[in-house]
Amino acid sequence: MASAAITTLTLTDFRSYAHARLETGGRSVYLFGANGAGKTNLLEAISLLSPGKGLRGSSLAEVGRRLPGEAVGRAWAVAARVEAPSRGFGADDSVHLGAGVEVGGATRRIIRIEGETVPPGRLTDHIRPIWLTPAQDRLFLEAASERRRFFDRLVFAGEPAHASHAGAYDKAQRERMRLLTDAAESGAPADTVWLTALEARLAGAGALMVQARARTLIALQAEIDGRGDRPFPQARLSLTGEWEKLALEGVEPAEIELRLAQALAAARGRDAAAGRALTGPHRGDLDILHVEKDRPAAECSTGEQKALILNLVLAQAARLSRAESAPNPIVLLDEVAAHLDLKRRAALADEITALKLQAFLTGTDESLFDHLKGRALGVRVCDAGLTALEDV
Repeated sequence: MASAAITTLTLTDFRSYAHARLETGGRSVYLFGANGAGKTNLLEAISLLSPGKGLRGSSLAEVGRRLPGEAVGRAWAVAARVEAPSRGFGADDSVHLGAGVEVGGATRRIIRIEGETVPPGRLTDHIRPIWLTPAQDRLFLEAASERRRFFDRLVFAGEPAHASHAGAYDKAQRERMRLLTDAAESGAPADTVWLTALEARLAGAGALMVQARARTLIALQAEIDGRGDRPFPQARLSLTGEWEKLALEGVEPAEIELRLAQALAAARGRDAAAGRALTGPHRGDLDILHVEKDRPAAECSTGEQKALILNLVLAQAARLSRAESAPNPIVLLDEVAAHLDLKRRAALADEITALKLQAFLTGTDESLFDHLKGRALGVRVCDAGLTALEDV
C-alpha cells in the first residue's frame, strides 16, 4: 500500500484566503465553522492538486481572491507538502506540489513538483483526491451527463489514462460534428476521408473509455458487495450505454472499436440533421439501485441518496487503498456528516480510521465530528482564519 498524506497545505490569494497555512501532521482533518467561513475553499484547493477543474468545476479565473472593486481575481497559489508514495513517513520523505496562476485571470494553471513545471497528469503520481460535495446531492435527479462526469471521475482516480482518452474522444467528436454541420449548411459534401479518420479516432478512444468504465464498475460492485456489514445502503450499479454493455459482456476492445466506427459512419446524415452525435460513449448513463428497498436511487429520500453515494465513494477509497503502484486516495467530504444519523456518522469515522486514509471533512457544527475526536485534527474556520484544536 503506497501511503499519501498532506502534511502542510498553504493557500495564497485563493478564494477568501489572503494567506492560510494548515499543518496536519499527516492526520485526517475535520473543519467546522459557519456557512461562508471558507471550509469548502480548503477542500477545493486540495482538489486542484489533481488534473481537472476541481470539486467545484470552476474556471481558474474564479478562484483568485478578489476584493470589492476588483474586476479580475488575483494570481493565486496552492502548495502542499505530501508524504511521498512507497516510503516511510517523515520530513525527508515528502514531495512539494504546487498549482496556481502567475497572472490574475489566467486560464492556464501552472503545476510544479519540487519547483519543476510539469504537466497536470504528473500529480497523480503523488496525490489522488476523491470527493463528495453537496452539488452531488441531486446526482440522481440531474441529466445523465452529470452522472457520467461523476463516474468518470471515479474511473480516472484508478486509471489516470482515462482522462486523456476522454479528452481525445471529445476533441475528435467536436471536429467531426463541425465537419458535418458545415457541410450541411453549405450544401457541399463533407470530406469523407477526413470524416473516416476522425471516426477512427473516436472509435479508438471510445473503446478504451468503455473498457475502463466497465472495469471500474465491476471492481466497485465487488467492493460494495463485500461491505455488507456496514450501516450504509447497498447499491447495485449498472451502465446503460450500449457500448459499455458490450464491454461488460466481454466483447474484445478491437471489436467494440470496429462496431463503433461503423455506427458512426452510418449515422453521419442523422447526426448532421440533429446537430449532435447520437451514438457513442458520451450517451451512456449510470444507474444505481437501492438493494434493500429494490428501488432506483432517484426514488429514494435525500438521506438515502446521500448514503448511497457515500458508500460508493468509500468503496472507491477502499479499493484504491490496496493499489501497490499508486498513492492512497485522499478523501474530501464536504458537508456529508450533517446528512447522516448518529450510527452512520460513527461508521464513517470508523471507516476512515480503518482504511488508514487521510480525509478532510467539513461541517457547520463541531458536534458532527464527535466520533473523530482523538482520531483526527479538529480545525475551527472563522473569517478565513484557521484555529487547530487541542487533542481531546
